[in-house]
Order: sequence, then C-alpha cells, then structure tokens
Amino acid sequence: MRLSTAAIACTLLSTCSAFAPQQNMAFNRLSQLNAYELKAEPEGGDEIDAIDTMDGSRMKNMGITTDAKSDDGDVYTFWLTAEAPGALVKKFRVQVEKDASKNANFPGFRKGQVPPYAQPQMTMFAVQEGIIKTCEAAVNAYGLKALSGSEGSVEVHEDIKDICKGYKVGTDVQFTATFMATIDPEKQAPEEPEEAEEINEEVEEIKEEESFD
Repeated sequence: MRLSTAAIACTLLSTCSAFAPQQNMAFNRLSQLNAYELKAEPEGGDEIDAIDTMDGSRMKNMGITTDAKSDDGDVYTFWLTAEAPGALVKKFRVQVEKDASKNANFPGFRKGQVPPYAQPQMTMFAVQEGIIKTCEAAVNAYGLKALSGSEGSVEVHEDIKDICKGYKVGTDVQFTATFMATIDPEKQAPEEPEEAEEINEEVEEIKEEESFD
C-alpha cells in the first residue's frame, strides 16, 4: 500500500513513540551486518524491452495469470529487477523527517525534535516509498498498465529491514519484485519510421512489377 509522506510521518510518530532507546540500540547494531542479497531470478518467462529509458532495470513476462481479471485484456505476471535512485530515496527521507518533526512530541525531547532511535524507521519508510515510485516508473517504461486496488500491489522479494541494514542514504537500492498488469497498446513502441518507409517502398515495387505483367 502506498503512503504519502504526511501519512508516513504520522505512522512514524505512532510507531516510534513506543520504542525504547534500549531496543533501538540493538537495531543499530544489526545495521552493521553484511548487505542483503537479491532473490534469485525465476526461471522461464520472456524478457521484454523497455520503450522508455530506465537504466539498471530488467523485466520478464512470466505469462498470463488467472489470479486477476481486467477490462483492458489479459492479465500477466511480470518479474522486475531495478534500482530505486538514491537521490529519490534521499528526497523522501528529508521530507519524512520534515513532516515528522512538525508534530514530534517524544518524552525527554523538545517538541519538534525527532529522537535518534527513530531515525532508522524514517529511513525504512523512505526506502519503501522509493521502491514504490520506481515500480510505478517501470510500469510506464515497459508499456504496461497497472491494475487497480489490491490486485495492483507489488510484491518486493527482499525484506525492507534487510535492505536498510547498513544502508547509506543517497545510494541506489537494488531490488526484485513481481506484480500483475496488462499490456497497454497505447504505450507500445510505434513502428520505426524507417522500417515503415522500407515496407511501403517494397509494396510500391511489387505493384509496379505486377502492372507490367
């Protein structure tokens, strides 16, 4: 489920206010562990080309699924690997902290001050929002149309908590995910003009040859 930065800030305040500093000290120690590993790429499927530039991404059509229906045609399952830009994650991280500090009221801290033990949670929300935005961009970049409601949700295969262990804000976040979508004919790449011109020339040549017969 997608959350706005304002909603994230409210959720942050409600969840982090119950955190004890001792509990988050353990969380901070976990952040020093090794980086996460991407889940293995599934076998099969047909790799598809992007119609818009999206560096660091790959997508595979895993075939038609019967788990969802759409008025826009057949529904397919897609596998995606991509990178959420570090600059985008940083933007959300700054916004989340800004929104949270407006209403922050933690015991032992000045009003408007977000305690250090809440920082990892804000980073986690920022990473999550960055991944969501990247998935939305991928849907457009590969000429697809997202489903509405819960059927349009994205399953990220890596654990967000694992991703955030040792994560440095501002660096790209690589991830893998699967989701269901339809193929949008309006977004598909049009026929290359040069190819179309060559075809037309061949047709004209055939017509001229036939006229002499």
